[in-house]
Amino acid sequence: MDTSVKGLNKWANAHSTFWFDAGRIALGLFLIYKGGYFISNSRDFEDLIAPASNFMGGMLTFHYIAAAHIMGGIMIVCGLLTRWALLAQLPILVGAVLINFIGDMNITNFIIASVTLVASIFYTVYGSGKHSADYYFKMEK
Repeated sequence: MDTSVKGLNKWANAHSTFWFDAGRIALGLFLIYKGGYFISNSRDFEDLIAPASNFMGGMLTFHYIAAAHIMGGIMIVCGLLTRWALLAQLPILVGAVLINFIGDMNITNFIIASVTLVASIFYTVYGSGKHSADYYFKMEK
């Protein structure tokens, strides 16, 4: 199997189903929701990152996470530059998983962050699928 990005795209498009694309869209919608949630509940976000506030700049981190979730989520839903959008999400999601070990362990947040991280890694490798802007623009050539 060809492990280049082009080879992975060919394999993914040949094995693509509607459900893979629906999963990508659900992941993008979830990230948009979380970005909006962080904006509307900034106090909860501050409490969430309080254990790691010595390591990160609070407001810079807040703005990066909210913007990356919303813009990345929109790109993921549309299937536009999906891998790049997900690569921007990976450090945030790794931090979301690790924040549970630094502060108080919240098992619900840990499971949600872990599932989102695994889904993001999957779609980073798999790509956007047939029902996406990436596929549409590739076929336009």
